[in-house]
Amino acid sequence: MTDSTFPVGTFSFSNGLETASHLGIVHNADTLEQYTRSVARQGAFSDGVAALLALRAANEGDVEKIEKIDHELMLFKMNDEARMMLQRMGKKLAELAVKLFPDSTVIARWLESIRADKTPGTYPVAQGLAFAAAGLGEEELFASHQYGVINMVLSAALRCVRVSHYDTQIILQKLCGESEALFGEAREMTFEDMNSFVPEMDIFASLHEKGNMRMFMN
Repeated sequence: MTDSTFPVGTFSFSNGLETASHLGIVHNADTLEQYTRSVARQGAFSDGVAALLALRAANEGDVEKIEKIDHELMLFKMNDEARMMLQRMGKKLAELAVKLFPDSTVIARWLESIRADKTPGTYPVAQGLAFAAAGLGEEELFASHQYGVINMVLSAALRCVRVSHYDTQIILQKLCGESEALFGEAREMTFEDMNSFVPEMDIFASLHEKGNMRMFMN
């Protein structure tokens, strides 16, 4: 469910990498690894926490709590591009999840709320609901979430940074190996503990909204 060919549109976004590459800040394998690690850490302690909370709420059958998590995560996002990315991918995953898991009333009700504009429909929440419906646990969800975040950046890098498939696979292996330690922290977090202090990425995303780079969605 986090493969780049899974039809939710992850290939369309670069998490600010396109701007960072255009400005020469990310220009080789070393700078790409640093950038991707920052994205992974940011994702772990924001989207990753929301996904875990959504999975727990789904297992409780609490749709109101799921909607609260959805709204809280959107409030956490500082730039329009990040909000659009989460909503577009979230709605696509919700629409696919109701077909993959037709017996899940929680996913069906949540998709109704999205279509009625009662809730934003963010991607991490959709992941939490889908993993709950599949009978998967928190560790599997978090590992998959982190893989998806890391792979999204590295897939984009192959199109806009001077790196090879060998470089990206080495970075992928290294950063995925760091996910277990991040999970140990994220699993204990609530909304009050969520943090995402990588201001440069919000600046990159803001520049991308009005920039000349158009390989990725904005």
